[in-house]
Amino acid sequence: MRPDRHEPEGEPTHSHTPPGRDTARLPRPPGRPLRIGLGGPVGSGKTALVATRCRSLAGELQLAVVTNDIYTSEDADFLPRSGVLPAERVRAVETGCCPHTAIRDDVSANLSHGLIHHQVFVIDVAGGDKVPRKGGPGVTASDLLVINKTDLAGQVNVDLSVTARDAKDKRGDRPVRFLSLVENPAADEATAGVRDRLDNDR
Repeated sequence: MRPDRHEPEGEPTHSHTPPGRDTARLPRPPGRPLRIGLGGPVGSGKTALVATRCRSLAGELQLAVVTNDIYTSEDADFLPRSGVLPAERVRAVETGCCPHTAIRDDVSANLSHGLIHHQVFVIDVAGGDKVPRKGGPGVTASDLLVINKTDLAGQVNVDLSVTARDAKDKRGDRPVRFLSLVENPAADEATAGVRDRLDNDR
């Protein structure tokens, strides 16, 4: 995602530092696109969240999406079909693996943020309230943790207060957002985070 501006040539080099609570993100030089990575389990709602952000931000930013479906182009096909982006602004990468592995020979880059400036990790309540407690780099070190599909909590016996407590324990002061696209289709807080990041980088 980037504001309407020209991009200078070149890209800084960076190290493959394994993530932790204090992991530094790739700096964004002036005029370069803001690259936001969304990760999380299959079915957690990543593509729906991307579509929501695109729909909300299309009038103010130039947007493009690169998807990694591993074996299909299903996610890439969904975005133009939903009318949130034209097909030429979407690219599908079918790697058969994590995109880092396809781009670099050194698979330790799977543990870095070398391709992005801002990481969002998405989980959903259907996985149970123990998911944040189990931790992992996405839960502990992402810039934003989205706990999605909160409207299902009662149906899967998830106590959101337990989820919130465990997420706070694992993440400290890193932000956590509870989200239901059924109850809040605009995903206002998650979309506002993109604007905040752009403002902070200017």
